[in-house]
Amino acid sequence: MGRLGDWRTDRIGAALRGENPTVLRWLESGFAVIGDVQFLPGYSVLLVDEPGVQRLSDMPRAKRLSFLSDMDQVGEAVERACRWLDTGFRRVNLEILGNTDPFLHVHVWPRFEWELAELVGKPVWLYPRDRWSDERFRLNSQHDVLRDAIGCELDRLGSMA
Repeated sequence: MGRLGDWRTDRIGAALRGENPTVLRWLESGFAVIGDVQFLPGYSVLLVDEPGVQRLSDMPRAKRLSFLSDMDQVGEAVERACRWLDTGFRRVNLEILGNTDPFLHVHVWPRFEWELAELVGKPVWLYPRDRWSDERFRLNSQHDVLRDAIGCELDRLGSMA
């Protein structure tokens, strides 16, 4: 898998080289990946498959529409998998922010009834910082069933296109 840890500094390049372990599927315009943190189980990201693309407007219109279609597919796959695995599933939030990472990506956040009342109706970015760094929420083998479920849903949705 290349040099350990390199994939985090170049997520798209690592995905293109087959070295990003979070990749679930390569879609038409990008990579569906499972998030590094899983305090909201099923958190996923759609990464554009061109490292220099920073925003939707950097792509020709056809590629933009393809990326937005992939976003819809990842969102629906996460929704289906989370609904199947957790009876407390509520909805999926889709966000294109681009304030931190210099490449186009979409955050796909599943939201649940069991979230704290003061957070359930607010943006996920208001969760305490420790949720982002606590080892118990780090992606690991305990998330294999979730990874497989999202991947299977991506395959199912892709075959329907």
